[in-house]
Order: sequence, then structure tokens, then C-alpha cells
Amino acid sequence: MKLLIAAGLALGLATPALAYDVVEKDIATLSADMAAGRVSAAELVQAYQARIVQIDPLLHSVIALNSGALAAARVLDAERRTGHLRGPLHGIPILVKDNIETADMPTTAGSLALANNVTGRDAPVVVRLRAAGAIILGKTNLSEWANIRSTASLSGWSAIGGLTHNPYVLDRSPCGSSAGSGAAVAASLAAAALGTETNGSLVCPGSLNGLVAIKPSVGLLSRTYIVPISHTQDTPGPMARNVADTTLLLSVMAGSDPQDVATTEADARKADYAALGASLSGKMLGVVMPANTPDATKLVFAQALAVLRAAVAEIVLVPDFVRAPGASDQEGMVLKTEFKNDIAAYLASLPGSSPKNLADLIAFNARTPRELVLFGQDYFEMSQAKAGLDDPAYVAARADLVASARTLIDSTLARDRLDALIRPTDDAAFRLDIIKGDNDSSNASFLPAVSGYPHLTVPMGAVHGLPVGLSFMGPAWSEATLLALGAAFEQAAKARKPPAFLPSLEAASAEALSPLPH
Repeated sequence: MKLLIAAGLALGLATPALAYDVVEKDIATLSADMAAGRVSAAELVQAYQARIVQIDPLLHSVIALNSGALAAARVLDAERRTGHLRGPLHGIPILVKDNIETADMPTTAGSLALANNVTGRDAPVVVRLRAAGAIILGKTNLSEWANIRSTASLSGWSAIGGLTHNPYVLDRSPCGSSAGSGAAVAASLAAAALGTETNGSLVCPGSLNGLVAIKPSVGLLSRTYIVPISHTQDTPGPMARNVADTTLLLSVMAGSDPQDVATTEADARKADYAALGASLSGKMLGVVMPANTPDATKLVFAQALAVLRAAVAEIVLVPDFVRAPGASDQEGMVLKTEFKNDIAAYLASLPGSSPKNLADLIAFNARTPRELVLFGQDYFEMSQAKAGLDDPAYVAARADLVASARTLIDSTLARDRLDALIRPTDDAAFRLDIIKGDNDSSNASFLPAVSGYPHLTVPMGAVHGLPVGLSFMGPAWSEATLLALGAAFEQAAKARKPPAFLPSLEAASAEALSPLPH
């Protein structure tokens, strides 16, 4: 059912380079080249498979390749020859984070407990992508259980996939639980990818891997058949190398799902985001600058502000944009309580004899050395100790957390008549460190995450060759506005550079770091 990357050589994927070069090709170029007969969908699949076999041993970003991808591509090629196109993604290979179900591959969340979890189900977002002509090329590595197992977890590590590396500098983190999706797309291992976010796991890997990523309003995209953490905060979302490709995937996936009550309004709220114009002229943008932002990131942000002003955007400083005291503790209560409930409901839906609740997972990890080799499962254990969804402490924490975040965002936007809030998405990528774990310090994700509001990151520059992103944040259902702003900034700044696959910054700067001769 699946093809592990290690088996690629045996199946002939490491063939000599194909005539068609997929590196840095966007969806519009791939589609135009297929329409002109310069390449077929089958040849695209083979080219991406060959590149994965060649490049991914450096990155560990892809857990599995879909053994049915080439057959699917040939069907789409045959349809094209008869004049039938399914949609704007016809023949485009994409990757899917391995906590999102696809009928033709296991969905593992990176855990050995789900290594054989073949459900035969496509998540509704995958159904929509296939209907539009996308080819599911494979599954991407992730932070195991989307980074919820331990307070000391390491972004991008899973027991099945190992540790994902940042393609810009290989000893740096790709960030967030959608680490594999971010690293793979940055390295041109697919045209685009799906990730998920509960708090930061789309926008952080987007920022650190030089990508465009959007966390949509919770409820715009279905969460059905996605391994859950929190029904309050979870959402899937697209990641690509430019705004146009990101908007295209979002347009295809958005819509209501009767199995996900959060999506009730989605059909009425969605838009053809890919058809929207892009302009910064006269737009009011509120600047949020955290006190702990490193000087190097501030410098790149200042350059981004100059681009925005040159495009005739109005910049307004927002000095008092601070989360409510105790908000982090409230989010902890919400995530722990909801995870215990939501993961049990998901596990109970699975076929076979896999674990059926959180207690089963804790017991599985305790008897499986590979699972606990780098860090424990203290967050699982804290979650298991929580009461149910009717616990008054949880109910109060959730209500106050969501209301305070939404009030802060909405009131700030209204007070200054802002079109969006902007700030650096995160610092430049931190070093991979199995002892100290993740150590980024200035992350934009919290308030959009807990409010359920949309959050877009677009490349704005680099610190020593490490990408940093610019965040656009707005109220519920403001994806169209954020994407139009992001597209206009992208066109003006032209900030994204392809990855260099450097072993380390220190190796690249060896001469500067060496002492002068005596």
C-alpha cells in the first residue's frame, strides 16, 4: 500500500535525471507545460519521485510514497487527451501530512502505534483535491502526534520518520508539526503540500522554510478523518512556494462538511481566493512588534515595512497587543481536555486492534523503547488526568480564552480601522537540539490559533540565509483580504530564495570564524 523512501532504489525511482526539471516550478507553470504537451502528469510523478529519492535522505521529510500515484497520473493524462479536465489542479502532484487520512496509504501521525492504520478513507479535504485533479504523491513526516505528546518534544521528529531537517541549513529546525510538509515543498519534492495547525504548525514551518502557508479560520476546511488534538483549534491548511498556489489549494478545499459541525458556515463564507486581486495601496496595516524579537529579524521586518510603504500601504503601530494574563494556562487546559476526548473518538473509529483511547497509547509508548528514546509522554499523561468536556474548569477556560483573544483582535482592528495586523511570523530557524529541544522565542501563532481566526505567512527575507516570514492576521473569514495583501507584498518584495542545503552556517562561514594568523 505504501512505498517507503528506502525502497525507492529497488523500485527504480533513482533513475537518471528526467528531461523535465520540477525544481521551483509553480502550479501555473506545471499546468501550462502539461497543456502544451511538454510534460505529462505521469512524467511529473516520476520526476518528483526521483527527486525525493535523491534529496530526501538529507531531509527525512517524506514518510511514504503512494504506490498508486503513477497509475492515477496516467488516468488523468488519458482524461486530458479526451479534453476532460477535472479542475485547476489536474495532474499536479502534492504531498499530505501523515495525520490526514488518504484511502491508499497508512495514516500514522508518526507513531508506531498507528503504523498499520490503513482506514480506506479519504479525508474530505483530500476528496476535494482528488476531484480537482490533484495526485497524492505521498505522506510527509511530522512531529509525532502533531507535537502534543510531551512538553520536551522535538519539532519534526517521529518514531516512524526520524528527524526532519531544514533544507536551507541542514542542522536547523523546519519547525512545527507540519515540518515535513514545509521542508518537502521548500526542496521542490512536490508542487505543494497539506499541513495542519493547532497552534503554529502551519505558519511556523511556512516561515522557517521560506514558504507561503495559511492557517484558515477554524471551520473553513473540514477536519474529518484527521488525527485530532483540539476541536476548538485544529485545522488543515495548504503550504506552497507562492501565494497563488496556496490560494488555489485553499479554494479547492474550502467548504462545509456534514460530519464536522464547525464547518456549517463554510459554504457561505468561502470564495474563489485564486481570482482575487492584489493591492496594498491605501491599506491600513497594524504593526505588532514583540519585545523579544531578535535584532536581525527586526532589520528584515524594517525592510518589509519599507516595501509596504513604497506600495502606499499605511503603517500603524499597535503598542498594546498583548494576550490576556493566564491565556497560556487556559489553552493548556483546553488542549489537554479536548485531546483526551477527541483522540478517543478518532481511535474508536479505526478498524482493527489499534489503541482505542489515550490510556492505550500511553501503555503502548511505555512498552515501545523507540517511542520514548528522545523524550517522554508527560503531556499525554497530563491529558489523561483531565476530566471530560463537561468539566466546569474546562468550559470556563475555553470560553474565556476564545472570547478574550477574539475581543483583542476585533477591537484592535476596529479602533485603528485596520485591514490586517502584521508582524514577523517567527525568528530564523533554531538549531536542532535533542537535549534542549525546540527553542524559538518569538512566534506569532498564539492569538490567531486560540481565536480560530486566519493567519497567513509570506516570505519577507532572510537572516544569514535562513528564511523569515511576514504574518498577516485578521478577523474570522478574512482569508480573501489576507491573501490579497500577501500576494501584493510577495510581488513587491520578491523575497523568497530557494534552499541551499548548507550543512551548517558555521561551515559556510568557516573563514570568518577562524582566527587571524599570528
